[in-house]
This record gives sequence, structure tokens and C-alpha cells, in this order.
Amino acid sequence: MDRHDFHPTSLREYDIRGIIGETLGENDAYAIGRGFGTRVRRAGGSKVAVGYDGRHSSPSLEAALVRGLEDTGCEALRIGLGPTPMLYFAVHHLDADGGVMITGSHNPPNYNGFKMMIGHGPFYGADITGIGTMAAAGDWETGTGSNRTVDVSEAYVQRLLGDVPARGFRIAWDTGNGAAGPIVERLTAAMPGEHHLLFTDVDGNFPNHHPDPTEEKNLADLRRVVAEKGLDFGLAFDGDGDRIGAIDSTGRIIWGDQLLMILAEDVLRDVPGATIIADVKASQALYDRIADLGGKPLMWKTGHSLIKAKMKETGAPVAGEMSGHIFFAHRYYGFDDAIYAAVRLIGAVDRSGRSLTDLRGAMPAMVNTPELRFPCSEERKFAVIEDVLARLEASGADVNRTDGARVNTPDGWWLLRASNTQDVLVARAEAVSEEALDRLVAAINAQLSASGLAALSASH
Repeated sequence: MDRHDFHPTSLREYDIRGIIGETLGENDAYAIGRGFGTRVRRAGGSKVAVGYDGRHSSPSLEAALVRGLEDTGCEALRIGLGPTPMLYFAVHHLDADGGVMITGSHNPPNYNGFKMMIGHGPFYGADITGIGTMAAAGDWETGTGSNRTVDVSEAYVQRLLGDVPARGFRIAWDTGNGAAGPIVERLTAAMPGEHHLLFTDVDGNFPNHHPDPTEEKNLADLRRVVAEKGLDFGLAFDGDGDRIGAIDSTGRIIWGDQLLMILAEDVLRDVPGATIIADVKASQALYDRIADLGGKPLMWKTGHSLIKAKMKETGAPVAGEMSGHIFFAHRYYGFDDAIYAAVRLIGAVDRSGRSLTDLRGAMPAMVNTPELRFPCSEERKFAVIEDVLARLEASGADVNRTDGARVNTPDGWWLLRASNTQDVLVARAEAVSEEALDRLVAAINAQLSASGLAALSASH
């Protein structure tokens, strides 16, 4: 193969993904290997760490990617099946020049994709579109590379254990048959406390529930076990282990921005006055709390690659997203690792001297919608947001354009943005009362209607 055309929907802002057999396949994986290997070679490097998740299509994509890397003269360091953060860890641990993870993350079983690092930084935006440009032109290096299998799992588990507190808790862990399961088994076996594990066997069919901890229905099994056994709290992970979900002892969900409140307080004890980054979907209560603790809150764009790049730029020790991506540069490497975030959450609860349930209960009551998603085609979604922004600014609204439209009003705020990973628009609103929330949702609906799209339900 001397050149390749990708499906137009597969090259995304911060990863590559598609439907196996329809928009993504082994030829794409080979071309990604050629393109990424070319970037590494032209930067003076040669070693690329490669990992894959538990989806049925992942091993064949991994093999094709490795062939592509070899044909550019690279050495592929194959770490095998595991969570995405173990691949990120491997790049640092093995001093590789980049890394590629084959993962469909939290998408349905028939999806798969690729997340990449170049050097120790994220590979996104123009880097990814460049893979497509290079493939179309056949602008690839050629060479005779090699591959070898490298087991980093024990080193990764030991690194995680390095931040486990001495005090034990009674915790349920739900890995949803995703790639984090075997690592969580090994980690908890060496931790103090009492640990109840759910669905740690890796199964790409996800037979128990979908591995997305931001969807409340996917936490039902975790809630049941925490309640039945009277546990301190429960932790959940997405399909590739880079997003965390949590519930307290009463089954209340602790959303991504609420987790960051707890973690930020703990980090700011060590790094007073530090910048803490959260995405545009996060509650105003989080930004206010960071400021109250003496930190510098910074609102930034949604997207794991975008957050990681902003952390490097600002020197922020911790950052987070509503979606459950939590990033630690404080005592860690600056990437999103849900298993490490779980360890740090346990430590933060321990050092607080309170229970996670008390910490959750002390948070201000927020009247808000969950993250609301509704279909909008890949071709149209960004254009709709531009139309909305134009109307809002013409009306004199108080608009933050960091990522889509986040509109501040006396009632609170609402957000409308285009997803970078799915064919949807994302909306969220937070208000001072239920009546105010209704007015905010009505404002979102007015904008959707003006763009010819269906309204959100009145029940949010």
C-alpha cells in the first residue's frame, strides 16, 4: 500500500475512531502506523509504545498498526492488553518517542479507534489531520523496523501503589468488563481495606452494562453492591480506564466536577495558589470553590488532549472534566488516568479526616441538568454552534466562547457545544432554582429551534 484515503468522519479533534468494517479497518490501522511512524522518524525518534483494549477488533488493528510502524523503520514496543493510561505510562517508563493506543473508549462494541502521544505530549488537532494528508499523498518514510513484547504492567501497578494511603476503606470497584479490570484486580489485592470487584473480566461485548460511568444507568450494579454491603463508596471506570465515576455510601453520584472539588482541595494543600483547570461543562460551584481555597480556576475546552496541552502551558498540577477525565501533574505525569485518580481520591478522603459521603454532602446543592446529548450530523454540528454564537452576540448576551457557547444570565448559566467525538450537540444548564432552570432550558430550546433542531424535553 503506497497511499491511503481515510473515511472523512474518522479523523477527529483528539483521536481517530470509527465503526469497524464501515468507517475503520486494518488498512486504516496500517496507514496510521505509517503516518505516525513517519512523524516519529522525522522528529529523530524510533521507539513507539503500542497497547490495545479489550474490544474484539483490537488485536487485528494492533497487528496492522505495528506493520505500518515497522515499514517506516520504527521499533514497536508492544505492551499488550490494558487500559489507555498504562500505554501513557509506558511511553514515560520506556522512554519511548511516542505511543499509540487502540481503543474504542466508551463507544459501542462495534467501534474502535486510536489515541496517540508524540514524545510526552498529546497528539491532536493538526497532528491528526496531518496523518490524513500524509496518507493521501503517500508521504511516508520507509525502512525495516522491528517489534518486541514488553510487560510494563507490574511497574504500572507499583507506581499506582506508591500513592495509596496506609488507611484502608471498604470500596466497590466496577470496571464494566473493560480493559482496566486486570490492573484493578492486582492493585486492590495489594491495597489495605476491603475491596469488592465487579466485572473485571475483559469482554468486548460488555455483557453486564456499557462501560461509561457518566451515564447513571450504568452505575446501578455499583449502587446495589455499596448498599448491600454497607461500603464507604464505589468507583467505576470506562472501557479503557481513563475516565472515573464515583458514588458515596448512600449511592449519590459524585460527578466529575465534584470529584475535582475534593481533589483540588487536597492538591492545593501542597501547591498553594496553583492553577486548577476544568472544562466548560463544569459547575460554577467548582470554580468558586477553587478560588475560595486560594487556587486560580481556569475554564478550558473539553477534550483530553486539549486539557493536557493547557496543563503543560500553565503548569497546573491537576485538571478535570465533567466526563470523568482527571489529570494529575502533581506527583504524576500529567495525563488522564482514572485508576490513579481513584488512588488519589482515596488519599484525599483519608487526609480530609471525613468520609466521602460527608464531603459530598457539604457541597452546595446545585440545580442543574446532566449532560444532555442530541443528534446532529458531523457535517452540521459546528455550523449550528456558529449560528447560535452569532445570534447570541447580536443580542448582547454574556457569552463565553471558550468551547461552544456558555451563556451567563441572572438565572445561572447554560452551555451548547458540538461534541468532538460523536455526532451530537451537548447541552448543560445550572441555575439558582428549578424555575430558573426551566428558563435556561427554554433559552437553549429557543436556539435549537432557531437552527431547525428538535427541542430538549421539559423534564431535562
